[in-house]
Amino acid sequence: MSGLKQKLSLFDLTMIAVGSTIGSGIFLTPAEIATDLPAPFLIMAAWALGGLIALTGALTYAELGTRLPQAGGVYVYLREGFGPLTGFLYGWANLTVINTGSIAALAVAFSYYLGYLAEILWPGLEVTGQIETVIAISGIVLVTLVNLPGVKTGGWFSNLFTVLKLLGILGLIVIGLGLGEPGNVEWQGKSPEGGSFGLVAGFFAALVGVFWSYGGWQHASYLAGEAKNAARNVPRAMVIGALIITATYLLTNLAFFALLPVNEIAGAERVAATAAERILGTPGGILIAGLIFLSTFGTTGIYTLTAPRIYWAMAQDGIFFKGLAQLHPRFGTPVNAILIQSALAIVLILAWGTFGNLIKYVVFTDWIFITLAAITIFIFRRREPNLQLTYRTPLYPAVPLFFIGVSTGFIVATLISEPVQALAGLGLLGLGALAYLFWKKQEN
Repeated sequence: MSGLKQKLSLFDLTMIAVGSTIGSGIFLTPAEIATDLPAPFLIMAAWALGGLIALTGALTYAELGTRLPQAGGVYVYLREGFGPLTGFLYGWANLTVINTGSIAALAVAFSYYLGYLAEILWPGLEVTGQIETVIAISGIVLVTLVNLPGVKTGGWFSNLFTVLKLLGILGLIVIGLGLGEPGNVEWQGKSPEGGSFGLVAGFFAALVGVFWSYGGWQHASYLAGEAKNAARNVPRAMVIGALIITATYLLTNLAFFALLPVNEIAGAERVAATAAERILGTPGGILIAGLIFLSTFGTTGIYTLTAPRIYWAMAQDGIFFKGLAQLHPRFGTPVNAILIQSALAIVLILAWGTFGNLIKYVVFTDWIFITLAAITIFIFRRREPNLQLTYRTPLYPAVPLFFIGVSTGFIVATLISEPVQALAGLGLLGLGALAYLFWKKQEN
């Protein structure tokens, strides 16, 4: 496949990996996680496990990226590892569930916080749910327009908002650890109800928010076809990104604990704003709410940039709408893929509505394919045992087996605990399989 322009540097790719991941999760999920795990020690353990999963996943994917430095990332790994049907289903799932659902959830999040800021800055103003929906849809339209001119424009957008959000989060960490009381954190907290069973159930329930928050580091692989020295820079970007993300999340949670007791975190709809208000008053809440808006808005833009390359790669392979293979004659971007993705994200906002419903809809299906892609490392090693590579996954096979094992446990637990959203995702995968058979029949 050719036609995409190779412009992205290691810094660009790292900012995409970090910016795709640090979005809404660290600001919106701590309250739910604290409800499931009412002890700081357990909460930090859940976030640390998420970081370990992200790192072992990045170390595994880094070898895959070295083997197959092509546009499409995970789609390419699945297509080459399991065959065209699995690759197709991943692209189909991104278009109907994973990426469009993520864009929709992020847009709902930033519309909520923009509305919150507006009500504080203009007393008497009431931002209704309908207005928030209009804001979310308008935001998707805006980030779509930003990404149409080219990957470099989208890369600058990614870099700007990622650096801003990291600076803002750093400020929150400094406030918490410098002005809070980190030495007085009651690490043991309360034990989850239900004994050992309640602990296990609470831990897996908490992982929904944790896995949502850590999902995204693999997005750098989608842009391998537009990266400078992809075989070297894409793997490095994913690993560096995973390390930055893990450190950021652990320090941010420590800052929350230094500012708020865990029972207040569990009851806080806007935990970051509440924590800042505790020290800096209303101006602190405004500052953090602004950060959350910038963070979620910027991440929406990154998701709008990355996944259309999957649909483009699939269309190039002849197993998706032919129109999605079309590149803009001037900008060289997959313009039709970008536009269709954004349109479907808007449909999901209207269909599911709330942030919580959207992330449950996304996470289950997303991690099925993230896990399957990791499994392909065993397939490729068996096929080409002596292939010379610039990078190989360390501690093989322990690293990929750990990643695959924990991810599989999470998928099964989510199917049991969130059957409505999980079955909706599985139903769409079934429709995708039928669609693939239709395209194959048309091809013949």
